[in-house]
Amino acid sequence: MNEREREFEAFVREMAGVGVRPLSERQRERVAPIGAARMAPPRPDPDAEALAALEDLVRGVGRFDLADTGEFVCGLAPGVDRRLLRKLRRGEFAVQAHVDLHGLRSEDARTAVERFVRKSRSAGLRCVLVVHGRGLRSKDHIPVLKEKLVRWLSHGRIGRQVLAFASARPHDGGAGAVYVLLRR
Repeated sequence: MNEREREFEAFVREMAGVGVRPLSERQRERVAPIGAARMAPPRPDPDAEALAALEDLVRGVGRFDLADTGEFVCGLAPGVDRRLLRKLRRGEFAVQAHVDLHGLRSEDARTAVERFVRKSRSAGLRCVLVVHGRGLRSKDHIPVLKEKLVRWLSHGRIGRQVLAFASARPHDGGAGAVYVLLRR
């Protein structure tokens, strides 16, 4: 007796123990064969899609609108007014705190950013600066932390606390730093 037959017998024994009986030949004819009763997939409800987008906005999740020109980056949470991002890029918000990630490894930098954003937000701060560096001392002069920071700010636990981010003005670190606008 093979494995499949043993499993079937065990199944029949268990079902008999709770009063389940197989259907008679006549009753089985009334049951549609597998695949015969296929229904057309339901059409998406546009109101449901809009409601889901609004729920994502309220929860602070969803896809950020990202722009990356190689040196300068910016991102905007879904549903946030673009004028807010323009003001952030122009440096019109006062920087209330900053964290410097120079010399940190990726995991340590992520932990530092997560802790910094959480503390800043709980302190009621609105605009903070994250200095990630330009990658001049990294291999091939590629800013590793910059790329990762964009991902962190637009996804997961950190991303849910962020409204927008943009590369800083030259006097605040330029392409080596990012302004971050936090949710209230």
